[in-house]
Amino acid sequence: MNADELLHGDVDAKKVALKLLEAVLDLSNPYKVVINSVRLEGDTLKVEDKSFPIRGKVYVLGFGKASCPMAKALEDLMIDKIEEGLVITKYGYSLPLRKIEVVEAGHPIPDENSLKGALKGVELAKKVDKDDTLIVLISGGGSALFILSEDGISLEDKIKTNELLLKSGAKIHEINTVRKHISKVKGGKLAKLVKGTLIGLIISDVVGDNLEVIASGPTVKDPTTFRDAYRILKLYDLWDRIPESVRRHIELGLEGKVEETLKEDLPNVHNFLIASNRILCEGVAERCSKMGYDAHILTTTLEGEAREVATAFGSIIQEIYSFNRPFKKPCVLIAGGETTVTIEGESGLGGPNQEFALSVARKIAGLRGVAVLAMDTDGTDGPTDSAGGLVDSYTVELLEKEGVDVDEYLKKHNSYEALKKARALLLTGPTRTNLNSIVIAVVL
Repeated sequence: MNADELLHGDVDAKKVALKLLEAVLDLSNPYKVVINSVRLEGDTLKVEDKSFPIRGKVYVLGFGKASCPMAKALEDLMIDKIEEGLVITKYGYSLPLRKIEVVEAGHPIPDENSLKGALKGVELAKKVDKDDTLIVLISGGGSALFILSEDGISLEDKIKTNELLLKSGAKIHEINTVRKHISKVKGGKLAKLVKGTLIGLIISDVVGDNLEVIASGPTVKDPTTFRDAYRILKLYDLWDRIPESVRRHIELGLEGKVEETLKEDLPNVHNFLIASNRILCEGVAERCSKMGYDAHILTTTLEGEAREVATAFGSIIQEIYSFNRPFKKPCVLIAGGETTVTIEGESGLGGPNQEFALSVARKIAGLRGVAVLAMDTDGTDGPTDSAGGLVDSYTVELLEKEGVDVDEYLKKHNSYEALKKARALLLTGPTRTNLNSIVIAVVL
C-alpha cells in the first residue's frame, strides 16, 4: 500500500479515507467471510442457518479472484473431510493450499488456462455421486476464469466476443447474459452435472447481487434467454462484429435447436450469498461512525459512465461543502457499485475508478479539506496495477502545474497517467477478493 506517497495536499481528509480503506480490506477479506459463514460440527456442515449431513465424499471447486482464500478457509475448517479440490484464480492471486489444486488463468480476458481449468472442474463435478457433497466457491472474475464454450465455438472466438463486450459499455449483467448462452457451464449448467448435494458459497461482485449474474450463475437458474443475448448484441452494435461461430450458436438458440440455460430450481442445490458490496458499505459506515464521523450511504447500486457519475457525485460534495445540505459537514459519503467506461478507438491506460477519481477531482478543486477515494476492491482497476485513485482539492491544481489538461486526459481515457503525475494512484496490490467498487468521500 502506497499510503506515504498519497499523503499530500488535504492530508487530514486523506488520512480518514485511508483508515476507511483499511476497513474495506478487512471487511471484504474472503477468508474471514467463509470462516464467519461456515462451521463443521461432527459430520454436519453448517452454512449460516442450514445444516448438511456429510455422508460421502466432499469435493471443492472454486473460481474467481477470491477462490484461494475461500479455499484456504475451508481447508482450515475441514481439511480431513475434503477428498479433492480445484480452484481457478487470476494470475498473481494464488495462495499455497494443502489439498486443493490451484490453476491460475487470464482475467478479464480468458486464456488457455481458463479452458484447462474449466475442463478439470467439469470432470471434478462429474465425480460427485448422490451421497457426496460439492462445495462451489464463486467470486468475481469467475466468468472469465471458468470457461467452457459450446461446441463449435473456439477459445479464440470466445476471447474475441469477451473483448468486444468489455469495450462496448455494456453492463456486467448484459455481458454475462451473452456469456451464459455460449457456455457449457454458465447459466446453471454446472449444477446440472452434479448428482449429489451442491453448496454454493457466493461472494457478489455485481450491482444488485443477483445470483444468476455473479460469475454468470453456474449454479443457479437463469431467467435470461437467447432472445436477450441477441437483443444485447444488437443494442451495442456487436451482432455483425462477433465471430460467426458465436452468431450461429445464438441463431440456433433462437430457433430452439440448442439447449437453453437452467430454468428451474434443483432440489440438491443450495446457494448462499456470504458477502456483497451492500454488506461491505454497511460495514464501512459502521466503522466510520465509530471513528466519530457521520456516515451516509448514498447508494450500493452505483452505475453509469464513470466520468459522468463522478460529476454528479462531485456536485453533492459541493452542495455539502457550501450549504451543509443534504448533510452537514464534517461527514463521509459512501457509494458502492460498478461504473463503466465506453471506449471508442484508441485509448490510454486506466479503469473506471481511476476515471471516476480524475473526473471528480474537477468538481472538488479548491474545496479544502475534501478527499475522494474510488477503488475496485480486487486491487486492480481495469488492465492496470492500480486499484483506483485518491484525489483531493489540490489535485487539479497540481496537474495544471505539470501541464496536464484534465479534460484531454479524460477524453483519451488516460486517467492512469494523469493520476500518476498527481501522485494520486492507489496501489494496494492484489486483494484476492472482489466486491465491486467503492467510493468514499471525506468532507471535513
